[in-house]
Amino acid sequence: MEACAGSHYWGRELRALGHEVKLIPPQHVKPYLRGNKNDYNDARAIVEAASRPSMPVVAIKTPEEQDMQAIHRMRSQCLRDRTALCNSTRGLLGEYGIAMAKGVSKLRSLIPRLLEDAQNGLSDLFRELLARRYEQLIELDVGN
Repeated sequence: MEACAGSHYWGRELRALGHEVKLIPPQHVKPYLRGNKNDYNDARAIVEAASRPSMPVVAIKTPEEQDMQAIHRMRSQCLRDRTALCNSTRGLLGEYGIAMAKGVSKLRSLIPRLLEDAQNGLSDLFRELLARRYEQLIELDVGN
């Protein structure tokens, strides 16, 4: 259950000015929307939803809670990036006839050996690209 972007910030700001702030999840406002989606109809739906006594609201997050959420989201993105990098690299190596098992650790240990082996048929350009990929992998590992 998440409110719109920036809503926690604006909720804190408006609360500091003395206003009562209710954050309503968008999925609970949607049933009250009449007509096409536009600012006027959205505002009407929000007012209608807010007037319901049983309408669930979201607690306004503190900056510390938002920081923790940001950490988790960034870590998840790093893991997705690392997985994509590994899959892409495995595919590129396959095009050079180098097959390998799945797994980050397998790739992490194989790349340095491939870079050192002058007899594996990899061009100098591809070795350079592979070395960059390895640096990216190590950088993404540090973030996890």
